[in-house]
Amino acid sequence: MSYEKDIERIATLLRWSGKTLALTGAGISTESGIPDYRSPGTGRWTKENPMEVASVEALYRDPEAYYRRAIPRWLTWADCEPNAGHHALVRLEEMGYLAGVITQNVDSLHKRAGSKQVWEVHGHLRTFYCLRCRHEETFDQVVEQFNAGTVPPCCPACGGLVRPVAVLFGDQMHPDYFAALEALAGCQLLLVIGTSLQVYPVADLPGRVPRFVIINRDPTPWDDRAEVVVRESIGRVLTDVVNLLLATR
Repeated sequence: MSYEKDIERIATLLRWSGKTLALTGAGISTESGIPDYRSPGTGRWTKENPMEVASVEALYRDPEAYYRRAIPRWLTWADCEPNAGHHALVRLEEMGYLAGVITQNVDSLHKRAGSKQVWEVHGHLRTFYCLRCRHEETFDQVVEQFNAGTVPPCCPACGGLVRPVAVLFGDQMHPDYFAALEALAGCQLLLVIGTSLQVYPVADLPGRVPRFVIINRDPTPWDDRAEVVVRESIGRVLTDVVNLLLATR
């Protein structure tokens, strides 16, 4: 099927669907300059073992090493802006074609783009909390401590270790995951965008809906069951879908 036919098919599915949700992964943010995890040569997990550098065990074992590795990386994301893909999803929501976004990303770009209904199933980096007293600090406050030489950052109230709300390997799922499962009730179409569908339990979500579309650069385990599979720029695909829907309203 040609690219144009793929776009037409996705637009048709969106018109048909009484309830559509999007499921996004790291691939939607690569066009904002944030590397994904598994792309050959550039993916983070092709260079590092996630259980050694991004797990609860790594944080607790050596908090200083964890933060000295993590904060400089997080700061490279801080100036990244939402891209055309994020903005297209906002437009689909505004037009009534999209009920919300389920995202595996912790970069907050969907919220910054203007999406109203977002389930951040792996948490986020906007907030950190003390493991001892649950006092909350913002990302900027944690960075201020880091820059001032307090590594690892600590709770100003009790001196305890602080950690991100983001889900680390070995953590329980964020409450948004369970809210997303409830939101999937009655969903007729899932737009699977920029995710390899290899991280569970989120990788099972396409099996909870009758139809789904996959927009992802690399193959996924669910490709043979998708209504449409498109391996093009996410920003281009979603923008073209929006434009076609606008032109044919």
